[in-house]
Amino acid sequence: MTHPLLEVRALRAGYGKAEVLHGIDLHADKGQVITVIGPNGAGKSTLLNSLMGLLPTRGQVLYNGEDISALTLEERVLLGLALVPEKRELFGSMTVLDNLELGGFRQMRLGNRQWRERMADVFDLFPRLKERSTQLAGTLSGGERQMLAVGRSLMSRPEVLMLDEPSLGLAPLIVKEIFAIIETLRQTGVTIVLVEQNARAALAVADHGYVLEMGDVSLHGNAADLAQDARVIDTYLGAARAKA
Repeated sequence: MTHPLLEVRALRAGYGKAEVLHGIDLHADKGQVITVIGPNGAGKSTLLNSLMGLLPTRGQVLYNGEDISALTLEERVLLGLALVPEKRELFGSMTVLDNLELGGFRQMRLGNRQWRERMADVFDLFPRLKERSTQLAGTLSGGERQMLAVGRSLMSRPEVLMLDEPSLGLAPLIVKEIFAIIETLRQTGVTIVLVEQNARAALAVADHGYVLEMGDVSLHGNAADLAQDARVIDTYLGAARAKA
């Protein structure tokens, strides 16, 4: 029997006694891009943090058909999950190169002696990072910091890459570049879970979409179909269309 690479069943999570997610179901097949869109406060970042094991949860998170709900963050990273958080969380006083090397920890732990060779792939994807390899991460532009955050995650050769608001605070031209990179990553076989406020761009790059509202999935389906759904257009795409 073929399992989705990542499957979530009846996932509940929150902070203290405040439940934010109220029984989420979703899944992603290998090499698929799924996107989660919705308003601020809907629980999108909470979902990604839950998948990475950063929050206590109820329900199931399955990876390759195995329940990983009880695994720690570190154990999930070793399995092949990676998260690029909204705040990037780079080591600003370290160089670009040092940040990337830290991202290779999983491969080093797995005994892959060629883990440093992954850096060449990252530099092919982000030539700008190669140009700034000796520069301190804290001195990079917003777009360059986002590239470094993604590149650092790719150093671990993840099977599932989760991106939390990758376009946040970036200029339109850089946003286009980031989404082009997401499309390139899809072609390498990486499964991507994309949380994004820019619903139009997210649905354009995704295979399947989920609309998260008040901690519940209110709508899901083929991303192209969702982009034509009247409710999605009125609620999430109208403003983007007006700005275009």
